[in-house]
Amino acid sequence: NIKLYGSAGQSFCLFLVAGISVELEGECNDYVCKGLSGGEVVIYPPCGLPVNFHSELNVIVGNVCLYGATSGRVFIRGIAGERFAVRNSGATAVVEGVGDHGCEYMTGGLVVILGLTGRNFAAGMSGGLAYVYDVDGKFSTRCNPTYVDLFPLDDAKEASQIGELINEFCEATGSLIGEHILNHWPVEVKKFVKVFPREYQRVLATAVAKSKEAVQRRRAISAPRAGTT
Repeated sequence: NIKLYGSAGQSFCLFLVAGISVELEGECNDYVCKGLSGGEVVIYPPCGLPVNFHSELNVIVGNVCLYGATSGRVFIRGIAGERFAVRNSGATAVVEGVGDHGCEYMTGGLVVILGLTGRNFAAGMSGGLAYVYDVDGKFSTRCNPTYVDLFPLDDAKEASQIGELINEFCEATGSLIGEHILNHWPVEVKKFVKVFPREYQRVLATAVAKSKEAVQRRRAISAPRAGTT
């Protein structure tokens, strides 16, 4: 467990492996958690800031965070720059906003964004899931619709899982926007948009169909034949 203070340079926690947890009270440059490989990272602004400071309106980490991450978790209280979680294939991240090209070419993992995104979100995204808190109701105009569909977060079990993740994020970072969402959950959960890649939908549907076929085959084999006891 490592606790740091101040400003981190390029490639903070590059390839961080499982078993290492890093907490930074400060800010970072580009390439945060590039190639993250199981480690856990928490980043939040310095304590003692004015009460009117809104982390969800301020950039705290630079561009291309989580590029090519394979596993692990990242909690960022503040806005990330452009190309957040590009080619992410397995990491989980919560952040309060991102710049242009968020989740570009993402193939796996889970990203929750508690604020605004830039343009061209989800371009080339073929796997994983993203949940965006659509603050202004205009997220669909900033999302690239070529490979993904947008759905409301209306499944109770799924919504509960996202709520639990946001709660962990708040406990780790002290996020005020996260606390607001949780304190008004029945209303605010309706503002979330689920970004679901069509290729991922196809893979899941195929897996479900194969599972049903396997169950039917087992039932047919185990069913008693005519004239037997």
